Amino acid sequence: MSQPQVRLRTQRLLDKYLSGASMDYRKVIALYVPILIDQAFIIGLNVVNTAMISSAGVAAVSAVSTIDSLNIFLINVFVAIATGGTVVVAQYKGSGNDSMVAKAAGASIASVSILSLCIGLLVMLLHNPLLKLFLGSATAEVSAYAKVYLIGSCTSFLGIGIVQAVSGVMRGIGKSRVSLVLSLIMNVMYVLLNFVFINLLDMGVLGMTFAVNVARFAGAICALIYVIKMDESLHLRLLELFHVPWAMLKKIMAIGLPFAAEQMFFNGGKMLTQVFIVSLGTYAIATNAISGTIAMVYQIPAVAMSITLVTVVGHCIGGRNIDDARKFIKSFLWLASFSFVLMTIILMPLFHPLVHLFHPPAEIVDDIFYVLLINAVAQIPLWAISFILPSGLRAAGDSRFTSVTSMLTMWLFRVVLGYVLGIMLGFGIIGVWIAMNCEWGVRGALFLWRYRGKKWYEHKLV
Repeated sequence: MSQPQVRLRTQRLLDKYLSGASMDYRKVIALYVPILIDQAFIIGLNVVNTAMISSAGVAAVSAVSTIDSLNIFLINVFVAIATGGTVVVAQYKGSGNDSMVAKAAGASIASVSILSLCIGLLVMLLHNPLLKLFLGSATAEVSAYAKVYLIGSCTSFLGIGIVQAVSGVMRGIGKSRVSLVLSLIMNVMYVLLNFVFINLLDMGVLGMTFAVNVARFAGAICALIYVIKMDESLHLRLLELFHVPWAMLKKIMAIGLPFAAEQMFFNGGKMLTQVFIVSLGTYAIATNAISGTIAMVYQIPAVAMSITLVTVVGHCIGGRNIDDARKFIKSFLWLASFSFVLMTIILMPLFHPLVHLFHPPAEIVDDIFYVLLINAVAQIPLWAISFILPSGLRAAGDSRFTSVTSMLTMWLFRVVLGYVLGIMLGFGIIGVWIAMNCEWGVRGALFLWRYRGKKWYEHKLV
């Protein structure tokens, strides 16, 4: 087959599966590629950061990974509200109402900023009981590192909240390159500062907290400068970011609050899982941390698809084009599953070079391998229906069903089954991960059932 024939066939496939009345494949790819690069940098830099802090010892890795579970729980609460803003902005954009796009953008940035500041202050006040809850049986060294990292992380929440809100708005109007640039500024600065504070100045976990604060607030300043001074489509003024219109806030919260509740219960379940992982010892905590970090590398293309789909389906629903929404969701499901096949073929042979970046004790290397192998196989059929599908349903306004389903399956399957397999039956960390994979399957089956019906697109948001 000649090169022009290959190009023509590729274009026909793209037109068939990634084009519709709402947008064509060129716009979808233009949205996806910056988000893909963004996720690759975020996750790649997370690998580098974990590798750097591992030089401070197993206790430091265990402390950082445990507190990061809490950080993810907290940050995802205001990221959920930012996602509500993305959906509302995307639907207004799809309906062609540019004046309401600007109002939704301002309300989203203001509400997320206020919420992130309040969460950071509250957790700093309650840091002692939280540390006792999550690290009750941990060593004194792990607890000391964890206290420093928790307080230091909370002071940066306002910065990351502003960046997430602005990035969500930009993705909603189709300018995913802006969110990419903001992410690169913040995350590259974080890694460079980590190298200085951890490797050169030997400041360990304390150095990591300095780095995260400087990087996140630098990203926030750049984000605000862009939306106030540089963006020509929104015309936002600084005072608008201190005012939240109640009518617009209700629309954002209609999506954001159920998603925030889902994130709280979902990540709460993950934290509870982390608590009984702590009871398995420092080596189990390190195994979970390293396995989780490497597993995220497998998920880079698929995570980028789940973020892109929110904007794509939001535009379709805003224009009341249900057929396009169904088509894009189905195409993204297949593409995500294919991406896992590809990533597994590439990364499994590279296991030993990857794992040795983290300087693990020899005793846990085999456990890390088995955890990653089981996870790599399970995520090919299960991850997309568990995470891509709810992104599409949520973008259509079906936030309550997705949230309730995620909460129930997390607690009934991942937490309970994880405890039974990991602790009661003695399978340890491998049992915990098998339970997580089982939960993906149950949750995904429920989302598939919902997608085949009509109720998910009958919500009137804009």
